[in-house]
Amino acid sequence: MQQQHRQTELVEGSLPVFVFPTELVFYADEQMSHKQVLTLYNPYEFALKFKVLCTAPNKYTVVDATGAVKPQCCVDIVIRHRDVRACHYGVYDKFRLQVSEQSQRKALGRKEVTATLRPSASQEPPSPRPQDEERRITEQIADSEFFDQTAFQTESRPVAGGPSLLTVLLGLVCMAALMLPTLGEQESTVPVYLHLSVNKKLVAAYVLGLLTMVILRT
Repeated sequence: MQQQHRQTELVEGSLPVFVFPTELVFYADEQMSHKQVLTLYNPYEFALKFKVLCTAPNKYTVVDATGAVKPQCCVDIVIRHRDVRACHYGVYDKFRLQVSEQSQRKALGRKEVTATLRPSASQEPPSPRPQDEERRITEQIADSEFFDQTAFQTESRPVAGGPSLLTVLLGLVCMAALMLPTLGEQESTVPVYLHLSVNKKLVAAYVLGLLTMVILRT
């Protein structure tokens, strides 16, 4: 009965999707930046299958655009920009990662990652205000359609960029979860509904360990 209830919640709900980084920036004059990595995390107790869609599939090569992630594991998705031309400078494209439970077809959650090509890292334009930048991106890709990735090739993992805000926030959430009392503790002033089970604390510790490795490698 509980299993059926969980299945219903997963189908009807919106499952949070954890991806790092949340933005890809390619530089025309830096060959190493033409190949980057998206890491998809699965902190849940069930396996997920994923699919990568893109608004401009002809400009990118995606390695393993479909696949599966085991429970409490992660996978690396290599993305290469294969059409580095001046006419693409400043154009924002989008990648969408859709995840679902292996026994289900309906997407339980999705996460979108922006990608853009710039001439050079040494010629970065002044940072616009967040509101202006968000409005500009929205205007460029509001009506865009996502298409399946069809080009595949084997790539090695490049050096990842610095940790994103999502990574830091997720780490703080995991640390807070580990500091909460364990379910069953009697001598605690914390409300009972904030007591976590041992399994939930193990998941938080595992995710925190993964995030720590990601940060140390950047």
